Amino acid sequence: MLECNLDAKGKAARLLGGIAAVAGALVLAVMLATDMFTFGFGWYAVGGGILGGAFAIFEARAGWCIVRAIGIKTPL
Repeated sequence: MLECNLDAKGKAARLLGGIAAVAGALVLAVMLATDMFTFGFGWYAVGGGILGGAFAIFEARAGWCIVRAIGIKTPL
């Protein structure tokens, strides 16, 4: 089903990017919850950051990249 198409560098990059996205989304959530920062689509940004980061972590764990799977060459 999911054929491995990442090497160790690609897995590490996606894992770190995913962790950073989830952490950033959580920081934004705290800022929105405490009214330190407000904007109209803030909670959508939090949800998108968490879902996107979780998907990147899944890609790192599976060793599979959706962008590479559809034929786009990535530098890592």
